[in-house]
Amino acid sequence: MTIGQALQPLPISVCLIAGNEAARLPRALASVAGWTSEVIVVVNDDVRDGTDAIAHAAGVRVFPEAWKGHIAQKNSAAEKATQPWILGLDADEAVSPELRAEIAQWFATPEKLASFEAFQFPRCTYYCGRWIRHGDWYPDRKTRLWRRGQAKWGGIDPHDAVIVSGRVGTLKNDLHHYSNESINRQIQKLVPFSDDFVRHRLATGRSGSWLELVVRPPWRFFRAYVLRLGFLDGWPGYYIAWLNAFSALTRYVKLREAKLSERSEP
Repeated sequence: MTIGQALQPLPISVCLIAGNEAARLPRALASVAGWTSEVIVVVNDDVRDGTDAIAHAAGVRVFPEAWKGHIAQKNSAAEKATQPWILGLDADEAVSPELRAEIAQWFATPEKLASFEAFQFPRCTYYCGRWIRHGDWYPDRKTRLWRRGQAKWGGIDPHDAVIVSGRVGTLKNDLHHYSNESINRQIQKLVPFSDDFVRHRLATGRSGSWLELVVRPPWRFFRAYVLRLGFLDGWPGYYIAWLNAFSALTRYVKLREAKLSERSEP
């Protein structure tokens, strides 16, 4: 089956969650339009940028709900699915034409499809004017397509992951990712992500050691830029490697700061 060939709707429910995503949601919805049987969007009930109107205009099923956290919100969307298969998608993602055709090929061979309960595929991020295909950001494999009832969202907010009961197959084509429109947008994520890291480590009683503080940041740079060939992505690859290193440094310094605050009087 070729990419340009018309596809009959597959028995797939696409499930998304969205806050104020008016700028990115149309691309995600367009990437699944016509070839999937159902699209479900759970929209935060406090959106103010017209995201809900965009979803309604696209003809998808829209459910306004109060924010419950990434994992609970995504499970709520998946619970509304009516098709045998679920495709979990974020508002900043899009199914590439190549991935769409590969999924259709699997559904065209039911005997092969029956061997798996879910599928994972690489996610490729568009950043600073180019697709990042090396370093810590690629292949960034994500399990996003699963048989209804055989998987659910888990993990630690906001870093969710699909937990599968059964075999997971691997597809080769990319899910496109448009998460960081600018360097500023990416830097802004450092604070909430590091806060989540600190809360989790404190809740589990795992304090950061000096060894982690000293070793992890330079190791993150070396792994991303040298071992995983980040240098092949040009200056964005260089920057990503350094930012990952700084992110690791920030998390472990903030963890030590939090432990110090627990022991110190103001």
